[in-house]
Amino acid sequence: MSGQSRANIKPGIEVNIVLKQDQRSGKRTSGVVKDILTNASFHPHGIKVRLEDGQVGRVKEITSN
Repeated sequence: MSGQSRANIKPGIEVNIVLKQDQRSGKRTSGVVKDILTNASFHPHGIKVRLEDGQVGRVKEITSN
């Protein structure tokens, strides 16, 4: 599932994100959502989240509900 819609993302779900420094390569990092940082209901590049380990990036894929 895509990470462009805020309604699909909730704290505790597992996602793949792209960190700021990995945007050019597109390298994905997986983790569990701690906080949702984007206030808008939709973002074309993915909703920005903070993972439980503190990393911040945009959600590219939701791997679990």
